[in-house]
Amino acid sequence: MKLDNKNLLLYAVTDRSWLKGETLESAVEKALKGGATFIQLREKKLEYERFFEEAKVIKELCKKYHVPFVINDNIGIAIAVDADGVHVGQKDMEAGKVRELIGKDKILGVSVQTVEQAMLAEKNGADYLGVGAVFKTSSKEDADIVSYETLKAICKAVSIPVVAIGGINKDNIMGLSGSGVRGIAVISAIFAQPDIVNATVQLKELVEKMVKA
Repeated sequence: MKLDNKNLLLYAVTDRSWLKGETLESAVEKALKGGATFIQLREKKLEYERFFEEAKVIKELCKKYHVPFVINDNIGIAIAVDADGVHVGQKDMEAGKVRELIGKDKILGVSVQTVEQAMLAEKNGADYLGVGAVFKTSSKEDADIVSYETLKAICKAVSIPVVAIGGINKDNIMGLSGSGVRGIAVISAIFAQPDIVNATVQLKELVEKMVKA
């Protein structure tokens, strides 16, 4: 799937710790119904077989809604299920090597926190960047905060789209206005909400305003 900037508007990252007995498939479908434009399957502790089976299910769901589907970190699973792409962090495999493994037609996202990391990721074949944490986040306790000034500098330094991540919710999203980001990536702002569909609808309306502001 070719990446369009509109795909990055509302990027939902899964986290099974918020499911409260619901299946991940059901939660992801609610996010898609609410208008999520991109899905990243993030599983840090799932054994291979379960991860593989889950990835196949979520991939088909994303296909139904015509939304890109990438897998966090696990390049082997991404290749095995023929996901649309993969997202890697600074502590994972280097972006250039990932690009070699997944091929030129797959989507490659890279997490960065500095202008230097951003420029290197673009040079090594990244299609988009995830920058954060832009606010304090409970999803990643050890996450360093990236200042608004750094976020803006990263957006100016690269020609590929940038997505802000980390602690973003409906109350602070407008604080990212004018930074140059093309969208936001969220976890709890969607998956921890009692009404996932409605929470996603509201977030999408806000992020559309934010990127235009």
